[in-house]
Amino acid sequence: MISIAPKAPLSDRIAQGRGHTPADLVLKGGRVFDLITGDLVETDVAICGDTIVGVFGTYAGRREIDVTGQILVPGFIDTHLHIESSLVTPFEFDRCVTPRGVTTAICDPHEIANVCGIPGIDYFLRAAEHTLMDIRVQLSSCVPSTHMETAGAALSAADLIPLRDHPHGIGLAEFMNFPGVLMQDPGCMDKLSAWQGRHIDGHAPLLRGNDLNGYISAGIRTEHEATTAEEGLEKLRKGMRVLIREGSVSKDMHALAPLLTERHAPYLCLCTDDRNPLDIAEHGHLDYMIRTLIHLGCPPIAVYRAASLSAAEAFGLKDRGLIAPGKRADIAVIDTLEGCHAGLVVAGGVVADPAAFAKRPILAPVARHSVKAPKVAASDFRTGGNRTETPVIGIIEGKIITQHLTYDIPPVDGDKRPDLGRDLMKIAVIERHGKNGNRATGFVKGFGLQRGAIASTVCHDHHNIAVVGANYADMALAANRLGEIEGGFVVVEGGKVLAELALPVAGLMSLNPFEQVRDDLVALRAAAKSLGVVLEEPFLQLAFLALPVIPHLKITDMGLVDVDRFEIIP
Repeated sequence: MISIAPKAPLSDRIAQGRGHTPADLVLKGGRVFDLITGDLVETDVAICGDTIVGVFGTYAGRREIDVTGQILVPGFIDTHLHIESSLVTPFEFDRCVTPRGVTTAICDPHEIANVCGIPGIDYFLRAAEHTLMDIRVQLSSCVPSTHMETAGAALSAADLIPLRDHPHGIGLAEFMNFPGVLMQDPGCMDKLSAWQGRHIDGHAPLLRGNDLNGYISAGIRTEHEATTAEEGLEKLRKGMRVLIREGSVSKDMHALAPLLTERHAPYLCLCTDDRNPLDIAEHGHLDYMIRTLIHLGCPPIAVYRAASLSAAEAFGLKDRGLIAPGKRADIAVIDTLEGCHAGLVVAGGVVADPAAFAKRPILAPVARHSVKAPKVAASDFRTGGNRTETPVIGIIEGKIITQHLTYDIPPVDGDKRPDLGRDLMKIAVIERHGKNGNRATGFVKGFGLQRGAIASTVCHDHHNIAVVGANYADMALAANRLGEIEGGFVVVEGGKVLAELALPVAGLMSLNPFEQVRDDLVALRAAAKSLGVVLEEPFLQLAFLALPVIPHLKITDMGLVDVDRFEIIP
C-alpha cells in the first residue's frame, strides 16, 4: 500500500486538464506564486490522481476546496537530512513535518546504517513506500565515516550497489571522508567509481582551492557544509549546488543569506541537517528558514525557488518544483509569502490531514537492543599522563566545527580532573556495539556544567556512547543507564537520573509520537540547564563532538582526533 494518490491513466489526465471532465480535486480561488515570473496569479488548480493537470483557469472538481485569500506555492524539498536525528521514526517525521509544507525529504540514513548496516537502509527504503511525503533515500557512502572510530557496521561499494536502482533511491549520500577522496583511498574510489554519472552528495567543510577542485572532479555535485558566504561563493563558482543549512546545531543560514539572490537562486537549495521535534515546535522546519531568509532581505522569489524548484533541478527531480500541468501535486497553501504558515498541504495528490496519516501502514522497527556496552565504573573516566599541556575540544555554539584548544591541566594522584572554574569538563566515548569495549577520555570546553553529567547514544556517526560530566560517578551512572533503556539521552546529578529520553530504535529513534518526544526534550533541556549547561541544544552539540570528519578536534572511542592532520593524537 502506497499513501500517495495513484498515477491516473493518461487519458484521464488529458481530459481533466482540458476541463472536459471534472478533476479529482480542485483548489478554488487561491493565488499561485508563479516561480517563473514572480507573479501572484488568481487561479484554480486542478489535480488528477497525483498530478497537477490544470492552472491559470477555472475548473470543476469531484472534490473542491476553497482556498480563497490564500497563496499556493510548490511543496518544499529538504535537500539533506538524517531523519534519525529528528529522534522519531520516518512515519512520525512525516506526520510532524508534512503539514508544514515539506513534501519531499532527501535523506541519508547513515545514522542507522552505522548501527546495523544494510537492514537500516532497507528500513528507510520500505518506509518511503508508505509515507505521505516523498522520502528519497541516498545510499550511505561513509559507514563508518573514517578508520578512526568503531561503528556497528561497515559498508563497501559491493554492499551498496544492489540498492543503486531502487525506485526510492536518489544517489550516493554525502561523501564525508573528503581526505579519503583526495588521497584516493581504494574503498572511496570503489564507491565513487560505481556512481559516476549519477548523483553524489558532497560534504567538504572548509575545503578550498585546488583540493576543492580535486574533490569536485570526483563527480560530487552538492555541498551543505559551507559556513561563510565566501566559501559558499567559491563552491558555487566551481559548479556545486550549495545547500543552505539551518539545523538544531548547524546554523549557517544567516552567514549564507547574502548569497540568496535572484541571480544565484537556481543553484541554491535549503536543508535542515537536522531539526528535532522541540526545535520544529518552537521555530519550524523549512517554513522557518523561508520566513527568516525573507526577513533577512532575500527576495521571496529567490527563497521559494531555493525551497522547491532549484532543489528539484539540483537532484534531477524533474516532476516537481512548480505548480504546473504534469508536475507532481505537491502544494502548500500558506497565509502570506512572508509568513509561510501552511493551512493546507497536498502531498502527491493527497490532502495531508489526520485521516490520511492514519491510513498509512506502519512498519515494525529494526535494530532493537543495539546498546551492548560493558558496564563502566567511576574509575574508568580517569585520564592519566604526566604532561600538563592538554588538548581541549572547544565548542562553537551553533557550529559543528570545533576549536583545537590547549590548556595546562596538572594531574592529581595520576588523574587529570574536571576544572569547573575554567569550564574544562571530562568527555568520554564508550564503544557500544559489542565490538571491542574501547573507551577514550578527553576534555571539552563550552558546556558550562557545574555538576552532574549528560550522556547520549546519538553520537555521530558511529553512535557510541558519549558522556560529559563534572563528576565521574554521575558519568558512570549516565552511561550505564543508556544500556538499560536501549539508548537515548540521560541527565544525572548526585547519583539520580533527573531526566531521560529512551531511543530504542538503534539507540537513535523513539517509538513514541513526536509530541511526546517534544515534551521529553523540554524536560531534558530543563534538567541540563539545572546542572549549569549554557548551550541551547546540549545533546546534539555533544553528538557532533565525536565526528572525526569535521575540523578541528574531535573524540572517538579510539581517542582524540586531530581532524586537520586526520590522525589520532598519541
